[in-house]
Amino acid sequence: MTELNHLPLEGTAEMDTRQINLVRLAREGDRNAFGELVREFEPTVFSIVVRRLRNQAEAAEVTQEVFLRAFRKIGQLQEPERFMGWLKRIAVRLSINRAVRRPRELMQDPGILQGSVQARNETRLGIERDEDASQVREGLSQLRRLDRETLVAFYFEGQSLKQMSDRFESPVGTIKRRLHTARHRLREALADYQPA
Repeated sequence: MTELNHLPLEGTAEMDTRQINLVRLAREGDRNAFGELVREFEPTVFSIVVRRLRNQAEAAEVTQEVFLRAFRKIGQLQEPERFMGWLKRIAVRLSINRAVRRPRELMQDPGILQGSVQARNETRLGIERDEDASQVREGLSQLRRLDRETLVAFYFEGQSLKQMSDRFESPVGTIKRRLHTARHRLREALADYQPA
């Protein structure tokens, strides 16, 4: 988990009241409201996808797929204020699926192919690691400040229970209990990211 040290803990930007109302209307079947959400969030989704695929034509296709998937599944979104994070997760997942399933376009020497398969596997693992890091960041951003600070101090900053006891001015037993509780809450927050 050390790769996460350099990543910001803050989640996505807050949605404004108008956007949240558009999500509510879209959940109730208002196509115009969903169209407005597409217009507002399409540039963000496209940038997420193009960063992963490095191909604008493919990114445009995947962006359309993201919004089609979102349109079909928006009724399952429980909290409208989490729409942006939910949409980003769909974008990341579909980008990874596209990157991993790209057809081979050229015939190659078997020796080159073996290196290519290894590089592709490493790329897939890198993408999955980036997605995991993104999900952990999003999960951490959903926690209360004390839970988040407790987990960051222990796992990312490598502080001992004694150091945390001094930092938080609490007994070691309390720190252990906070860690246990914070891990449980993070696990619950990350449950949203598990594939259905």
